[in-house]
Amino acid sequence: MRAAAGGDREAFAEFLGLHYDRIFRLCFRLTGRREEAEDLTQDICLALPGKLRSFRGQARVTTWLYRIAVNAAHDRRRRAASQTKAAEGWRDWEVNRRAAAGDAAAGLDWLRRSMSELPGDLRDTVALTIDGEMTHAEAAEVLGISEGTVSWRLSEVRRRLRAIWQEETGQ
Repeated sequence: MRAAAGGDREAFAEFLGLHYDRIFRLCFRLTGRREEAEDLTQDICLALPGKLRSFRGQARVTTWLYRIAVNAAHDRRRRAASQTKAAEGWRDWEVNRRAAAGDAAAGLDWLRRSMSELPGDLRDTVALTIDGEMTHAEAAEVLGISEGTVSWRLSEVRRRLRAIWQEETGQ
């Protein structure tokens, strides 16, 4: 990592080789779309040479990389928020896609759509902890919050998803 920070291209290529898939998986969870995750991952990789110099070793490298990815996703969301027409188009497309899918796919589509309605901080927390990728403590470190707040956020996600389901199904 020090060699990569010092401008060694081979060291940087090796660093990326070790961490690229991890960064991409998190970007996919944060965005929900392969194309956007690829773009976000590429943006992060382009910015990494300059950011490597700022790594102080106070956190694990993966935690530091996750923080960079979460921040990049936040920046992207802020830019996208001003494009509400595109979001309306996405919603229409998603509804049509969901109608054409089978029962299992419909359930996944509902979850993806419902998750997109959650605030960014809740989506970020789920993206970091889903499938046991990170513990609550690790996610708390990446997000700069307490472990208790991570637990609360996950509880809040379950509550909100349950409310969305009940509202949509009338149960």
